[in-house]
Formats: sequence, structure tokens, C-alpha cells
Amino acid sequence: MNPEKRRAFFEQLKANNPKPTTELEYSTPFELLIAVLLSAQATDVSVNKGTKKLFKIANTPQALLDLGEEGVRPYIQHIGLFNSKGKHIQETCQLLLEKHGGKVPETREELEALPGVGRKTANVILNTAFGQATIAVDTHIFRVSNRTGLAPGKDVLKVEQQLLKRVPKEYLLDAHHWLILHGRYTCKARNPECAQCIVEPLCGFKQKTSKGKVRGDI
Repeated sequence: MNPEKRRAFFEQLKANNPKPTTELEYSTPFELLIAVLLSAQATDVSVNKGTKKLFKIANTPQALLDLGEEGVRPYIQHIGLFNSKGKHIQETCQLLLEKHGGKVPETREELEALPGVGRKTANVILNTAFGQATIAVDTHIFRVSNRTGLAPGKDVLKVEQQLLKRVPKEYLLDAHHWLILHGRYTCKARNPECAQCIVEPLCGFKQKTSKGKVRGDI
């Protein structure tokens, strides 16, 4: 995909959704951090189901720490890997209080030092909570980037690096959410909706059909 097509690609995504955002429900950077920690190998719907109730009684590091793992468990036990996630939440809250005055840090290094926080989670927080131009490459962004030819790469780090180079600067801040939503609802893994895709004319995917059904794809 050449620079002109890449620009047109994001122009179309912006025209369709001028102000994209995460589907995780949160009201503070801390709530977002907890929601993202819970979202690994889980749907945003399932996470929101738990945090909607949890945050009503505990939405600060101290409050969650006071609940303890046993107190948090009823709100997250429907979410995959809830035991390890519950432990990470407690450890993260402890570190936030000890090292950051209870606030979520705004640097990658400090975020990745928190239990359960890797590069992808840190990118989500930096982008969504603090307005930094980062891109968290999840399975949707990885698929869209490779399938369309926007930013091909054999691993998530390579795709992230390619996106940061190739996405026009004026679209970089929101690119993360546009690409996730596009992959989640249109450029799906098994049955991409090519016939209804607003960027289909710009896409380099060679296995498109009128119904968008493909085999052996990413």
C-alpha cells in the first residue's frame, strides 16, 4: 500500500468514525489500567460486566487493595485467567501506592514495571489515558495490517514499528482504535465483510470475494 492509499485509508476510517475510542468502560486512568489488565484473552463485554460493579465499590488502588484477592474475585471470576489477573491487580495496586503516590505512571518504562503489564497494555494506557501516539498491536490490528498491506510484519513488534512509520502523523493518535474496531467488526478473521468495507478499494487483500468469505487466512 503506497503513501497515497495509506492516507486515503485513514481518511475513510475517520470519515466513518471521527472520534474513535475504546469499548472498555472507564472514567479514570486507573480504571482503564485495571480494565486492560482484565481484558487479556477476554472480551470487552465480559470485562465491562465485571468492572461496572467492581468500580462502584472500589476504583482506587487503596480500595482494591483493601478488598484483597478474595474480595475482588466475585467480580472477575467470569473472566478468563481471573486468578492470575486478581493477583496482578493486587500487586499493581501495591506498587502504585508505594512508588507512584497511587497514580498511574505516564511512561512506558514505569508502566511495564507493573505486574501483568507488557508492551501492548502500556501502549493502550499511553494512548487512551494520556493521549500519546502509540499503537497496541493486538490480534485485530495484526490481521488488518498484514491483510490489507498497510503494515506487513511477521510479529507484533514489527507491525507496530511499521505502523508508526507508515500512518500519516495527523491520524496516528487515533489509528489504534480505528484499526481495532475495523478488525473487530469488518475485517474479521474468518468472514471479513469485504462487500461492506469502506476501505475495500484501497485494500491489497487478494482473497476477497463478494461475500467476504476466505479460507486459510490470518
